Order: sequence, then structure tokens, then C-alpha cells
Amino acid sequence: MRDEYDFSKARKNPYSTQLKKSITIRLDEDSVSYFKAISEEIGIPYQTLINLYLRDCATSHRKLNLNWK
Repeated sequence: MRDEYDFSKARKNPYSTQLKKSITIRLDEDSVSYFKAISEEIGIPYQTLINLYLRDCATSHRKLNLNWK
């Protein structure tokens, strides 16, 4: 490795708008435990697993059926 690198001609990542966005979300303990248990079985971090599940819901246009009484 070099001692120093010259970044003066570097350019911004053109895919930076497609990267993941960090957010804060409140989930109940049962939901987190569920995804953590599955993630341990298959070897994927639970946050990645939740993201994959939400992405699948979004791409298939799955909607929750809520009936408020």
C-alpha cells in the first residue's frame, strides 16, 4: 500500500442515490425476535432480512388487510 493517496481527481459515486438510507424505526420485540431467529438459521443479518422482506412486499404490491373495529 502507498503511504499517501491522491484524491484530488476523484469523482462522486454515481450510484450514491441508489444506496441504502439509514432510518430509525420502532418495532415490537416479538417482530425483532422473529427476524433474529430466522436470520440465525440462514446466516443473514436480521436487518438485511427485514429489508429483503419489505422489498419483496413493495415489488409485489402486497398490502395489509386491516379491519378496525
